[in-house]
Amino acid sequence: MEPMHEAFRAIEFREETLILLDQRHLPGTVEYFTCSDARETEFAIREMVVRGAPAIGAAAAYGVYLAARESVSTAGREFDWEQFGSLCTLLLGARPTAVNLRWAVERMVSAAKAGQRENESADRILGRLLAEADSILEEDVAVNRTMAGYGAELIPAGARILTHCNTGALATAGWGTALGVIREAHSRHGNIFVYADETRPRLQGARLTAWELQQNGIPSRLIVDSAAAVLIRDGEVDLVILGADRIAANGDVCNKIGTFMLSVLCREYGIPFYVAAPVSTIDFTIESGAGIPIEERDASEITTIGDTRIAPQGMPVFNPAFDVTPHANVTAIITEHGIIRPPYTESIAALRRPADG
Repeated sequence: MEPMHEAFRAIEFREETLILLDQRHLPGTVEYFTCSDARETEFAIREMVVRGAPAIGAAAAYGVYLAARESVSTAGREFDWEQFGSLCTLLLGARPTAVNLRWAVERMVSAAKAGQRENESADRILGRLLAEADSILEEDVAVNRTMAGYGAELIPAGARILTHCNTGALATAGWGTALGVIREAHSRHGNIFVYADETRPRLQGARLTAWELQQNGIPSRLIVDSAAAVLIRDGEVDLVILGADRIAANGDVCNKIGTFMLSVLCREYGIPFYVAAPVSTIDFTIESGAGIPIEERDASEITTIGDTRIAPQGMPVFNPAFDVTPHANVTAIITEHGIIRPPYTESIAALRRPADG
């Protein structure tokens, strides 16, 4: 079976249009959502047409390019910096937790400002921004491949792996983070087995991870989130590996709701708990997970399944999209620069790029 990351492109930009594989409809149908301006891109990010921290960053980069294109007047080719700034702010507010969104927008804005400092024409600035967005997309694939190589060293032959949410090609520009590590380990050993949490309430594990595992021919089984404790207790899981939406400077990990619960189980039963994430997911400006804003989503995600209501009308709901896992529960973090281990304050500080100040 042809690997999913080659058969499908979750993010593509052509003919001045951002084309996204609409993940709201998977696995039932393969549909694409097109964005021709910044507002449509913001909608796609906010409504989870595209999701996964690296994929959000790549989509946002093209959203900034589209914002710039909107900010160039037809007559005279003048660049409206005020409008550009307003549209970039709109993109930044699409989803507050995933740091890759801010990272990508700020990187794109820096590229635009560099063009402004050099007194480039509007057309030159647009060219600069499109090249930068293309680089972000291409770099993500390369980063994931490198990360997968490092991470696969942690996975022994015959390993039984539990993963949570979706961290594959659908969540990135290609290949994947945690699922990319699993894919690489499978290509090396061929005899690993994966348990995929359904990942309530949006069911990214059931809809997306299960689909990717099938597309790549990786032996697997889908479980309800609450079955994980039984599997871990009964010795059916050798390790847990998942991704991250933001990592604090001390190693606290913010990821899909349910991650913290898994980390507690792993610590209790002595199971390795690995996080796979690019350095762009590390927020060096936040000392601990306490400073990470947690997005709370609409109650309907819990009270309904499709068009069917499953909870009483008017029932109050608490629906955080993410939780924070303390660094003490994290065995190691897999990055494109290698595997980092405690003490995370020191190992993460060593990763800080000169450009981050």
